[in-house]
Amino acid sequence: MQLLKSDQGAITAEYAIATLAGVAFAGLMLLVLKSEEVRSLLFKLIAGAIGLG
Repeated sequence: MQLLKSDQGAITAEYAIATLAGVAFAGLMLLVLKSEEVRSLLFKLIAGAIGLG
């Protein structure tokens, strides 16, 4: 049995996993931000921070 001595392709796999995780996180954030309660809370927070509310 011969052990693999090359890491060739490992970096590509790491990039693929990181990209997939990023896309999954973006999808989750999209679902959360579509919520009317969250949108209202964020609007109030930003309005208060810039002095509109």
